[in-house]
Amino acid sequence: MSDTETLPSIEELKYSAGELRRDLAAQGIIISHSQALERVAHDMGFKDWNNLSAAASRPKIRSPASKGDRVTGRYLGQPFTATVLDVHAMEMHARFRVTLHFDEPVDVVSFESFSSFRQRVTCTLTPDGRTPQKTSNGAPQLVLD
Repeated sequence: MSDTETLPSIEELKYSAGELRRDLAAQGIIISHSQALERVAHDMGFKDWNNLSAAASRPKIRSPASKGDRVTGRYLGQPFTATVLDVHAMEMHARFRVTLHFDEPVDVVSFESFSSFRQRVTCTLTPDGRTPQKTSNGAPQLVLD
């Protein structure tokens, strides 16, 4: 599935299907408008036109971070500064799959007798920059500032 934030409008998609029909017709290949719509959907990584048009019709929800951004926040209660390595819009629930690379590894263990450091984390974020998953004390696992 494509990133729904960057999808063209329904009108632009239909125009693209019309251009495809015209280009193919110039080559002597005649297809219907619905066939052109299906081809546009497949080219964009969707199962069919119905799925593409539904995705393009959804309200656009902004990701809390973009690939390459420098971000700060707290992971398991520990402050961090990181680079966003990857962001993918998830199909449902206005969620984003985000991979962060911390500048300095974060100790994810709160016991003093040992440590466990993580430098790269992939998590699900809501548009407000918080994970829906919580720690045992009820705080989000990761929060962006």
